[in-house]
Amino acid sequence: MATFKGHGLRGSTLEEIINRTNECYELNGLALIQKIPTPITPVEMNSQKQITLAYFDSKSTVDYIGAVQGIPVCFDAKELKTDTFPLHNIHEHQIDFMEKFEKQGGISFIIAFYTHIGEMYYIPFRTIRMFWDRMLSGGRKSFRMEEIDKTFLIQRKGEYLCHYLEPLNLDLGTRE
Repeated sequence: MATFKGHGLRGSTLEEIINRTNECYELNGLALIQKIPTPITPVEMNSQKQITLAYFDSKSTVDYIGAVQGIPVCFDAKELKTDTFPLHNIHEHQIDFMEKFEKQGGISFIIAFYTHIGEMYYIPFRTIRMFWDRMLSGGRKSFRMEEIDKTFLIQRKGEYLCHYLEPLNLDLGTRE
């Protein structure tokens, strides 16, 4: 059984950026996107009532789901410390979900944040599927940043997806 211990801040920079951006989009009537909570059962809690050990109840699908001006979207958010994206960061049930979501007319994708250079990319499901199929046919079990279409770059260090984020002065550099 999978457990969760000691990784409480993993992915929190990207999640904060996405959550604030989604708030901005909602305030401006552009989109309604919600974070999907990971279903967990707490096992241990500290004296401040914070969960210190838990196990996953079931497989989660994606991190976010919603609609952008009437178009259904779902996506997962991944933070990376190097130029390589290990495909084990995506699970088969997530690939299946995103594929089914697209068959229903939605748009599925991954937002990849390369923390070491402060760049964020939109990677459409068709691209993820191509890398996934390559892995299944015996190819690489990862893909490199240079394999991603550069038109998918959505944010560079110091830039913001939404002006709402500018006063936060979020550090888009390396975060340990």
